Amino acid sequence: MFSPNQPKAPLAEQLRPQTLDEVVGQSHLLGQGKPLRLAFQSGRLPSMILWGPPGVGKTTLARLIANTADADFIPISAVLSGIKDIREAIERAEHSLQQSGRRTIMFVDEVHRFNKGQQDAFLPYVESGLITFIGATTENPSFEVNSALLSRAQVFVLNALSDNELAELFARAQQSMGLNVLVMEDAKEQVISYADGDARRLLNFIEQLFNAAESADVKTIDIAFLQSTMVSKMRRFDKGGEAFYDQISALHKSVRGSNPDGALYWMQRMLDGGAEPLYVGRRLVRMAIEDIGLADPRALEICLNACQTYERLGSPEGELAFANAVIYLAIAAKSNAVYMAYNQAKAFVAQDQSRPVPLHLRNAPTKLMKNLDYGKNYRYAHNEEGAYAAGEQYLPDGLEDVKFYEPTNRGLEGKISEKLSHLAELDKAAKRQK
Repeated sequence: MFSPNQPKAPLAEQLRPQTLDEVVGQSHLLGQGKPLRLAFQSGRLPSMILWGPPGVGKTTLARLIANTADADFIPISAVLSGIKDIREAIERAEHSLQQSGRRTIMFVDEVHRFNKGQQDAFLPYVESGLITFIGATTENPSFEVNSALLSRAQVFVLNALSDNELAELFARAQQSMGLNVLVMEDAKEQVISYADGDARRLLNFIEQLFNAAESADVKTIDIAFLQSTMVSKMRRFDKGGEAFYDQISALHKSVRGSNPDGALYWMQRMLDGGAEPLYVGRRLVRMAIEDIGLADPRALEICLNACQTYERLGSPEGELAFANAVIYLAIAAKSNAVYMAYNQAKAFVAQDQSRPVPLHLRNAPTKLMKNLDYGKNYRYAHNEEGAYAAGEQYLPDGLEDVKFYEPTNRGLEGKISEKLSHLAELDKAAKRQK
């Protein structure tokens, strides 16, 4: 008689880091001298909130913290648990402390799903030191975690993994799978793009992809195989795919073309196809900056408010805020003058020499600096007529006539253009008097 084989763990579980150095990403927290690594090394781990998008290592870090601190680890899912489960977990922590002197790390996944009463249940045990509380959330803890609990925890913000970090994880996964399969670079890039910064999503997709290749006896995974074999497993709005960029392009061009119906249609197509709503929100913010700019500064404010509203309300109510924003963008006055000015300034500075700050613009906090004429002859604009120092120079020597920003005559920029023209006339008059 042979014992049945144990079921093989999913690839994401097989590759779960066992040490801090195996963690991919979060270098701003885990690099040498960074706050979370220092906390690990000191052994004095505070209660904390790990805030970040899905698949960036929140649960992994919590387990590593428990291992490092030599503490019992009690995981709780706020989706599946209630007050009864919290009480049972606290009883386990008390028993562990009494019997073995071991402290407990209480890990609450999706902590934002707990209501105020459930979150408050942890407070006395955090304060007494019975448990070290670690909450994981994809939502802004400022809105979703009670202020009393939040004040007793340190918030660490985890970032989505970069394409380079996902590529590193891809290589690990490919080696772990142990299959003699060549993955073409364009197929690999599309898989990484589809993962959208989510390590778990990447590993699950790789596992499905390689299993499909093995079943089909395919030795080379290219775009054609990726699309024909895995298309049913990919969302209709697959980041990195042609439809992804086509729909983004259609949305952006509808806004730029001042067509609210087209803009609303393409935005809804993206949301219906599975696009992350806050990704859509970020695209709207970009449009407000790039295509509307100072012709209507309220556009940026409305888009940022829409993103914040979605964070507060979630789906589907929060998506109505994006509808407000996208229609406002479409009907707003358009200008790319700031966008063009920034790009020109960026290109100019990149190729130009490092020019010194003119003496009259320099700061002079010490006597030595004043003796060196730092700040000498600077004209304080508020003391000048109209609060404008006509003829004053603000660019480095030799660049007095450089001009980057050319406002349009549309929306508020029409007023800005008139003002700049008036100031230019004052400058000319001042120079003639010198």
